Amino acid sequence: MTGMTAQMIFLAFFGAAAVWFGIVVFRTKSMVRSALALLFSQTAVGLMFLVMQAEFLGVLQIMMMATEMSVMAIFMVMFMMDPGGMGAMDMTHQKRLSLWAGGIGLVAALAVIWLAAWGPAVPNIPGAAQQAADLGRELLGRSMFIFQSAGLTILTAMVAATMVAIAPRKERKE
Repeated sequence: MTGMTAQMIFLAFFGAAAVWFGIVVFRTKSMVRSALALLFSQTAVGLMFLVMQAEFLGVLQIMMMATEMSVMAIFMVMFMMDPGGMGAMDMTHQKRLSLWAGGIGLVAALAVIWLAAWGPAVPNIPGAAQQAADLGRELLGRSMFIFQSAGLTILTAMVAATMVAIAPRKERKE
């Protein structure tokens, strides 16, 4: 078995795992299980990056999603009435519209895959070190303001959500 064949097998396996866990996100009745399924789905996407030899993006995807899903699960346990899904909770909403939108999206994606003129593959791909250096220049160059603004906005939203969720001490005493 050649390296390319093994790479394609692993890529297909992790792709199928990502899709399967993506489906499980909406099929479970537990918010925590849904968060874990989303974590596994996004980890499979990170592993697909690793299989495609985009090590930086793969590790970044896995680390980012592990942190994000952990924080999300903690907040769900703190603030949801039934985070374990023991009650009769339904995680799917607007089922018919969702099925239609998903079907149309699938057909559109398959049409793009099969009907687009992709052209030849890139003959010279830079090595991993050069790819990481180019990504660093991009992130620290013209995209720096965008990432810093997004980070500040997310931090502000987290602080605001926590402040709204916690009642002031004066109200608790009464």
